[in-house]
Amino acid sequence: MAKAKTQYTCSDCGAISSKWTGQCTACHQWNTMVETVVDTPGVNRLSQTQHKSLAQTAPVLSLADIEAVDVPRFGTGIEEFDRVLGGGLVSGGVVLIGGDPGIGKSTLLLQALANISHIKSTLYVSGEESGAQIALRARRLGVDGKELKLQAEIQLEKILGTLADLKPEVAVIDSIQTVYSDALTSAPGSVAQVRECAAQLTRVAKQTGVTIILVGHVTKEGALAGPRVLEHIVDTVLYFEGDTQSSFRLVRAIKNRFGAVNELGVFAMTEKGLKGVSNPSALFLSQHDNQVPGSCVMVTQEGTRPLLVEIQALVDTSHLPNARRLSVGLEQNRLAMLLAVLHRHAGIAAFDQDVFINAVGGVKITEPAADLAVLLAINSSMRSKPLPRGLVVFGEVGLAGEIRPAPRGQERLREAAKLGFSIAMIPKANVPKQKIEGMTIVAVERIDEAFNKLRELD
Repeated sequence: MAKAKTQYTCSDCGAISSKWTGQCTACHQWNTMVETVVDTPGVNRLSQTQHKSLAQTAPVLSLADIEAVDVPRFGTGIEEFDRVLGGGLVSGGVVLIGGDPGIGKSTLLLQALANISHIKSTLYVSGEESGAQIALRARRLGVDGKELKLQAEIQLEKILGTLADLKPEVAVIDSIQTVYSDALTSAPGSVAQVRECAAQLTRVAKQTGVTIILVGHVTKEGALAGPRVLEHIVDTVLYFEGDTQSSFRLVRAIKNRFGAVNELGVFAMTEKGLKGVSNPSALFLSQHDNQVPGSCVMVTQEGTRPLLVEIQALVDTSHLPNARRLSVGLEQNRLAMLLAVLHRHAGIAAFDQDVFINAVGGVKITEPAADLAVLLAINSSMRSKPLPRGLVVFGEVGLAGEIRPAPRGQERLREAAKLGFSIAMIPKANVPKQKIEGMTIVAVERIDEAFNKLRELD
């Protein structure tokens, strides 16, 4: 019997090499080459008929002659989930959702599929749990699964046969890493299996119009396991965020061909499953009887949703040769840059102080509009003097000490006013043309000007 051949495949980009190398020659990532078993010589299991196009062949047309119509959507019955999806699911769309084990991916999809089953035909394919386990979960969550079809299967060919027979309108594959094809000899979860199975399911979705939701595992670094091409071929990529020890979960859209990216859905894990949080700003604001030093509230923008987040700073005398700089929820390199700006343009030095920054509630803030809030919180902690009650801020700080405007400034101010904040320190370019009722606007152009006006407010 001929000996099976092995090859090495990059887990990030899918590039193939005949021998192992420490660095992938295609994407230049280190330690991503994984050994996989290919078909034995003389056996061509993977026929060319399987590599079909994702859609039927269409004639070549001028772009101006193609009629652009809005893609029809249908809801999942979970408002926060629909928000992240851009308004709902799309027929023929492929959604990939990933997250840490036990964070609630299967729970959310079981709830959503049970709601959809009342208006559309649905199918839940489980490769990780038995039918009895899913039935017990459905009973615990109190969902109505009378119209929901279930199949416990991991072989791709049988799953495709079920899709062809039942013709569901929505199907969930939980998870794509457990599915394997008989056309390949490598184990389930390998790069070749994940890539081939995802491509076949995507082709079925585009040709038949069935909406497919794929559940994906994540690596210890938090990225989706498998080849990077997995995220390229699907239409929408969602990430579950949050600590499994906490009751709150965040679902973030990283890619969406049918809607806005960076949308955020906030859920609370309860005994009856995941429930949407209507006022997520309350999660990220601490409840203090009195104002405390080092606390500053900012308005961040997550997709189309403005969120109020509390930034906390603690500045303490360092007893080490090198003062510590620790940031949780914000970029640590940006903190070092802001401290340099604070010293150079405001005359406030912290070179002998340990500086700790935290975004309350576990939210991750990536936009630079948090700069002004971070500096005000640091200054408040250094002076041991709280900021004025009802103050909310936002604005990007440049290396020259200028305060740059943030996008969607008026929406941020309206959200802050709705939650009872009465003073807003914002970039001068973000001053609204019409006065916002109940809110005093303090416009600043430079960081030293911001500290001067803050002393006037005191």
